Amino acid sequence: MKIEIEKVKKKQLDLSEVEPASHFPVLVAMEAAGECTFTAPVSAKVTAVWEYDHVRATGHVESAARLTCSRCLAEYDLPLTSDFTIFYTEGEDEGSEDEVELSDEELISATYTGDEIDMAPEIAEQVMLEVPYKPLCSESCKGLCPECGADLNAGECGCDRGGINLKMAALKKIKIEK
Repeated sequence: MKIEIEKVKKKQLDLSEVEPASHFPVLVAMEAAGECTFTAPVSAKVTAVWEYDHVRATGHVESAARLTCSRCLAEYDLPLTSDFTIFYTEGEDEGSEDEVELSDEELISATYTGDEIDMAPEIAEQVMLEVPYKPLCSESCKGLCPECGADLNAGECGCDRGGINLKMAALKKIKIEK
């Protein structure tokens, strides 16, 4: 998806695009790393307007992914949606190595050069940010039994999980006198 600068200076542009996840290298890398499997194409709708000396791009991105729960190892599907606003200003990207504090406006801004803006990296970034770092099939997921490996969401396994942690067993022998 590309925003042509001359067109957006004249009037508002409404763009939409549907691409497979394989169109975005960052998403392909996520799948290759085993983080998730994208089960739906990436659908993006963007409205771009010229404001003073910059382009304001407001958009909505949708997709879906199959994830593996980090507690019980069950696979589940998760819809991914994100609304975003990015301000594009003309200029070179300053790739400084110094650490600097960014303002809220700088966090949602990017630079462009030439006569068009390629939105593909930002669209992929929005999808990537919606994939959870530690996926859970539900907030109440009980996970697996550390003794036998049974799925505790399906029911109790009967193992005695109230045993003594051997790492802390020595502390039981300590006597504190008052």
